[in-house]
Amino acid sequence: MTSDQPRSASSPRPRRPTLFGLIRSGLPEPPPPVDETLVRELGLRVQEGARQRLGRSLALRLVDAGSCNGCELELHALQNPFYDLERFGLRFVASPRHADVLLVTGAVTRNMREALKRTYQAIPDPKWVVAVGDCPATGGLFSKSYACVGPASAVIPIDLTIPGCPPRPQDLLAGLLALLESIGKPGRR
Repeated sequence: MTSDQPRSASSPRPRRPTLFGLIRSGLPEPPPPVDETLVRELGLRVQEGARQRLGRSLALRLVDAGSCNGCELELHALQNPFYDLERFGLRFVASPRHADVLLVTGAVTRNMREALKRTYQAIPDPKWVVAVGDCPATGGLFSKSYACVGPASAVIPIDLTIPGCPPRPQDLLAGLLALLESIGKPGRR
Protein backbone atom coordinates (compact mmCIF):
# COMPACT_ATOMS: atom_id res chain seq x y z
CA MET A 1 0.00 0.00 0.00
CA THR A 2 1.45 3.41 -0.92
CA SER A 3 1.04 6.57 1.07
CA ASP A 4 -1.39 8.12 -1.47
CA GLN A 5 -3.84 5.20 -1.21
CA PRO A 6 -6.52 5.46 1.45
CA ARG A 7 -6.43 3.07 4.36
CA SER A 8 -9.08 0.38 4.31
CA ALA A 9 -11.17 -0.27 7.37
CA SER A 10 -9.72 -3.78 7.70
CA SER A 11 -6.04 -2.72 7.79
CA PRO A 12 -4.87 -2.18 11.38
CA ARG A 13 -3.47 1.15 12.36
CA PRO A 14 0.09 0.96 13.68
CA ARG A 15 0.08 1.21 17.43
CA ARG A 16 2.35 3.77 19.04
CA PRO A 17 3.44 3.24 22.60
CA THR A 18 2.32 5.86 25.04
CA LEU A 19 3.89 6.82 28.33
CA PHE A 20 0.98 5.26 30.21
CA GLY A 21 1.29 2.07 28.17
CA LEU A 22 4.98 1.79 29.05
CA ILE A 23 4.26 2.39 32.73
CA ARG A 24 1.55 -0.28 32.79
CA SER A 25 3.56 -2.87 30.88
CA GLY A 26 6.73 -2.54 32.96
CA LEU A 27 10.26 -3.00 31.72
CA PRO A 28 10.64 -3.90 28.05
CA GLU A 29 13.24 -6.56 28.82
CA PRO A 30 14.48 -8.36 31.91
CA PRO A 31 17.53 -7.03 33.77
CA PRO A 32 20.88 -8.61 32.90
CA PRO A 33 21.93 -11.66 34.87
CA VAL A 34 24.25 -10.82 37.74
CA ASP A 35 26.49 -13.44 39.32
CA GLU A 36 25.90 -12.28 42.89
CA THR A 37 28.51 -14.66 44.31
CA LEU A 38 31.24 -13.33 42.00
CA VAL A 39 30.28 -9.70 42.64
CA ARG A 40 30.23 -10.24 46.42
CA GLU A 41 33.60 -12.03 46.36
CA LEU A 42 35.25 -9.35 44.21
CA GLY A 43 33.74 -6.55 46.28
CA LEU A 44 34.86 -8.03 49.59
CA ARG A 45 38.38 -8.59 48.24
CA VAL A 46 38.53 -4.98 47.01
CA GLN A 47 37.27 -3.76 50.39
CA GLU A 48 39.87 -5.82 52.26
CA GLY A 49 42.65 -4.72 49.90
CA ALA A 50 41.74 -1.06 50.40
CA ARG A 51 41.71 -1.44 54.17
CA GLN A 52 45.11 -3.18 54.15
CA ARG A 53 46.75 -0.67 51.78
CA LEU A 54 45.08 2.57 52.88
CA GLY A 55 43.56 1.81 56.27
CA ARG A 56 40.17 2.97 54.99
CA SER A 57 37.78 2.66 52.07
CA LEU A 58 38.74 3.51 48.51
CA ALA A 59 37.61 6.88 47.10
CA LEU A 60 37.20 7.12 43.32
CA ARG A 61 37.14 10.24 41.13
CA LEU A 62 35.88 9.95 37.56
CA VAL A 63 36.99 12.21 34.70
CA ASP A 64 35.26 11.91 31.35
CA ALA A 65 38.03 13.12 29.05
CA GLY A 66 35.92 12.82 25.89
CA SER A 67 34.07 9.51 25.84
CA CYS A 68 30.89 8.24 24.20
CA ASN A 69 29.47 7.61 27.73
CA GLY A 70 29.45 3.82 27.39
CA CYS A 71 32.08 3.43 30.12
CA GLU A 72 30.29 5.93 32.35
CA LEU A 73 27.09 3.88 32.11
CA GLU A 74 28.97 0.79 33.28
CA LEU A 75 30.62 2.75 36.11
CA HIS A 76 27.21 4.06 37.16
CA ALA A 77 25.91 0.50 37.07
CA LEU A 78 28.33 -0.24 39.91
CA GLN A 79 26.23 2.08 42.06
CA ASN A 80 22.83 0.58 41.21
CA PRO A 81 21.08 -1.98 43.46
CA PHE A 82 22.41 -4.95 41.43
CA TYR A 83 26.07 -4.23 42.25
CA ASP A 84 25.84 -1.69 45.11
CA LEU A 85 29.49 -0.65 45.21
CA GLU A 86 29.08 1.28 48.46
CA ARG A 87 28.38 -1.87 50.47
CA PHE A 88 32.06 -2.72 49.92
CA GLY A 89 33.26 0.68 51.06
CA LEU A 90 34.08 2.02 47.59
CA ARG A 91 32.62 5.41 46.80
CA PHE A 92 32.76 8.08 44.14
CA VAL A 93 33.80 11.51 45.38
CA ALA A 94 33.19 14.93 43.84
CA SER A 95 36.48 16.51 44.81
CA PRO A 96 39.82 15.18 43.56
CA ARG A 97 41.30 16.21 46.93
CA HIS A 98 39.33 13.37 48.54
CA ALA A 99 40.22 10.72 45.93
CA ASP A 100 42.68 7.84 45.93
CA VAL A 101 42.02 6.59 42.40
CA LEU A 102 41.42 8.63 39.25
CA LEU A 103 39.25 6.80 36.71
CA VAL A 104 39.68 8.18 33.19
CA THR A 105 37.23 7.42 30.38
CA GLY A 106 37.42 8.40 26.74
CA ALA A 107 40.16 9.53 24.42
CA VAL A 108 41.54 12.80 25.79
CA THR A 109 40.24 15.77 23.81
CA ARG A 110 42.19 18.98 23.45
CA ASN A 111 39.58 20.77 25.55
CA MET A 112 39.93 18.27 28.41
CA ARG A 113 43.73 17.93 28.45
CA GLU A 114 44.30 20.72 30.99
CA ALA A 115 41.34 19.67 33.18
CA LEU A 116 42.64 16.09 33.31
CA LYS A 117 46.14 17.27 34.20
CA ARG A 118 44.85 19.57 36.95
CA THR A 119 42.61 16.86 38.39
CA TYR A 120 45.57 14.49 38.51
CA GLN A 121 47.72 17.11 40.26
CA ALA A 122 44.97 17.83 42.81
CA ILE A 123 44.77 14.22 44.01
CA PRO A 124 47.00 13.72 47.07
CA ASP A 125 49.73 11.07 47.08
CA PRO A 126 49.54 8.12 47.01
CA LYS A 127 47.37 8.22 43.92
CA TRP A 128 46.63 5.79 41.14
CA VAL A 129 45.19 6.28 37.66
CA VAL A 130 43.01 3.73 35.91
CA ALA A 131 42.21 3.95 32.20
CA VAL A 132 38.66 2.58 31.91
CA GLY A 133 37.97 1.15 28.47
CA ASP A 134 39.83 1.08 25.18
CA CYS A 135 39.67 4.81 24.42
CA PRO A 136 41.83 6.12 27.30
CA ALA A 137 44.22 3.21 26.78
CA THR A 138 44.79 3.58 23.03
CA GLY A 139 42.81 6.58 21.87
CA GLY A 140 40.27 4.23 20.31
CA LEU A 141 38.36 5.25 17.23
CA PHE A 142 38.97 8.89 17.95
CA SER A 143 42.77 8.85 18.19
CA LYS A 144 43.25 10.28 14.68
CA SER A 145 40.74 13.10 15.21
CA TYR A 146 41.94 16.69 15.11
CA ALA A 147 40.11 17.30 18.40
CA CYS A 148 41.92 14.53 20.34
CA VAL A 149 45.27 14.43 22.05
CA GLY A 150 45.08 10.64 22.10
CA PRO A 151 45.25 8.19 24.99
CA ALA A 152 45.34 9.34 28.60
CA SER A 153 48.98 8.26 28.87
CA ALA A 154 49.86 11.21 26.58
CA VAL A 155 48.80 13.54 29.43
CA ILE A 156 49.23 11.68 32.75
CA PRO A 157 50.84 8.40 33.88
CA ILE A 158 48.53 5.37 33.85
CA ASP A 159 48.83 2.64 36.49
CA LEU A 160 46.22 0.21 35.20
CA THR A 161 44.15 -0.30 32.08
CA ILE A 162 40.80 -2.08 32.18
CA PRO A 163 40.12 -3.12 28.56
CA GLY A 164 36.72 -3.29 26.94
CA CYS A 165 34.34 -1.17 24.96
CA PRO A 166 32.85 -0.71 27.52
CA PRO A 167 34.17 -2.99 30.26
CA ARG A 168 31.53 -4.86 32.27
CA PRO A 169 30.96 -3.95 35.94
CA GLN A 170 32.54 -7.26 37.03
CA ASP A 171 35.64 -6.36 34.98
CA LEU A 172 35.77 -2.96 36.67
CA LEU A 173 35.69 -4.57 40.12
CA ALA A 174 38.34 -7.12 39.08
CA GLY A 175 40.50 -4.26 37.75
CA LEU A 176 40.27 -2.32 41.01
CA LEU A 177 41.21 -5.50 42.86
CA ALA A 178 44.22 -6.00 40.56
CA LEU A 179 45.27 -2.40 41.24
CA LEU A 180 45.09 -2.87 45.02
CA GLU A 181 46.97 -6.18 44.85
CA SER A 182 49.75 -4.63 42.75
CA ILE A 183 50.30 -1.70 45.15
CA GLY A 184 53.44 -2.19 47.17
CA LYS A 185 55.04 -4.60 44.68
CA PRO A 186 58.41 -3.63 43.23
CA GLY A 187 58.16 -1.17 40.37
CA ARG A 188 54.94 0.39 41.66
CA ARG A 189 54.67 3.90 43.02
